[in-house]
Amino acid sequence: MEFPKLSSPSLKELFVREIESMILSGKLPVGTKLPPERVLAADMQVSRAVVNSGLDEMAKKGFIDVRPRVGAFVADFRRRGTVDTLLSIMRYNGGILRKPEIRAMLEIRLVLEKLAIELAVPKITEAELDRLKALCDRFGSAPDAATAADAVFEFHHELCVISGNTLLPLIFYSFRPPVIGLWERYLTLHGIANLHANTETIWRQLAERDAAGAIATLSESINRIIAGGPSIYFE
Repeated sequence: MEFPKLSSPSLKELFVREIESMILSGKLPVGTKLPPERVLAADMQVSRAVVNSGLDEMAKKGFIDVRPRVGAFVADFRRRGTVDTLLSIMRYNGGILRKPEIRAMLEIRLVLEKLAIELAVPKITEAELDRLKALCDRFGSAPDAATAADAVFEFHHELCVISGNTLLPLIFYSFRPPVIGLWERYLTLHGIANLHANTETIWRQLAERDAAGAIATLSESINRIIAGGPSIYFE
């Protein structure tokens, strides 16, 4: 058995996590002006370089609004955030997505994959169907939930690639960590068999060029999960 290498977080990572936690907990409300970098560095006992690079990282996530010659302010991350912002929220919640975030993730998946099916079916080739079937089979024979979650993600991502839309696979892949986390939770709670059967049905409908059927199967599956049966929500 191989054991993972352990590593300590850097001072920058610790600084970012602390400020993000203060923002997410409400200790630093939206609009709050942060102290100057030299004051933050002194108070938190890190270098100004750590503070500067940490603020820059949080600005990219939408947590901080840095205004030249004015200062750094807490931003409304709901309006300016990215997928990295979502990962920070998950980390703050102990790696857990809350029910509204899970529901939102499933709704976004449904929109993206319905479009992928609509675009892919009229032009899908036998070689592309073979690639999807291989991923479906890898999913069905996976020895554990983690391996299965990776395989089913690759199936749906490949479908986005086959769609021919340049942005679809990029957008879908940007959600990889939280989406795989949700699939792994589903598979751990409910097993591989049912979701694999659903994936096989979608593959067969794609092979039959039945876009409406594939969309109906996908929609029914995701909407059942959104409604809470089978549930993947954290209580």
